[in-house]
Amino acid sequence: MSGPLTPSQTVGPFFGVGLPYEKGEQVVAPGSAGVIRIEGQVLDGNGDPVPDALLEIWQPATGFGRARTDSEGAFSFWTTKPGAMPAPDGRVQAPHLNVTVFARGLLRHLVTRMYFPNEPDANATDPVLNLVEPARRETLIATNSGGVLHFDVRLQGEGETVFFAI
Repeated sequence: MSGPLTPSQTVGPFFGVGLPYEKGEQVVAPGSAGVIRIEGQVLDGNGDPVPDALLEIWQPATGFGRARTDSEGAFSFWTTKPGAMPAPDGRVQAPHLNVTVFARGLLRHLVTRMYFPNEPDANATDPVLNLVEPARRETLIATNSGGVLHFDVRLQGEGETVFFAI
């Protein structure tokens, strides 16, 4: 049987329809004690924004948040900074957020972490961060920009965010 060829398909983009929920980016309400704002962009291998990605953050203190990116690939969260946590081997993990990324073209989600810039001693001894090549660790540490934490997720290419196989 012959006929016109059809293009291959990948998952999505459908995240904006079914997965986000109202105020999902507010792990804690703005104005709450200890609240911090995290902003960033999801960028592809060319450095272009990914306008239909979905990010989730997880932490033990306040739980879970979910945000989608806008037309500029931008996302934001309102949360609190978690404390240090024990690792399975008894060592102490630096304060961090677990970050999961879903985007078009990905058949599986990506998992990474966001560490806090004001924790240099804790970051230096974090058992997971120390598994990452020293030159690439900066892709996992947010920067402070006037009281707002900035954390970009680069899916590939120069400055690619470190992702973990779980």
